Amino acid sequence: MIEQGGGRIINMASIAGRGYPGTSNAAYAASKGAVIALTRTAAQQLGRHNITVNAICPGVTRTDLLEQIFATQQETDGISRTEAEARAARPIPLRRINEPEDIAAMAVFLASPGARNITGQAYNVDGGLITS
Repeated sequence: MIEQGGGRIINMASIAGRGYPGTSNAAYAASKGAVIALTRTAAQQLGRHNITVNAICPGVTRTDLLEQIFATQQETDGISRTEAEARAARPIPLRRINEPEDIAAMAVFLASPGARNITGQAYNVDGGLITS
């Protein structure tokens, strides 16, 4: 990137790394917090080379792991798939779980010319679940 005169680095973190209290795994939260710190430091060090460095912090997102969690809740709590999803969406101000495309849209923006003067930031894509 230095040789070509610039570029974009987009790291994947998580709202867990920003202190989301619903996180169940402290080691995961710590590792995502480290990604955010890396993002900020790399942005400072690489900015002079016209390289931007930002992070995306997804919230609850429809993935295979989330589907497994829903299946476990159905089995252990005796609830429907619809209720498992409703439980996950209830605390989210926009009342919906991320689709993978929501995360991709942020990545596309951060890679675009429109983000040329944005660096060192960590963006929550979480429907308003956390505000920091």
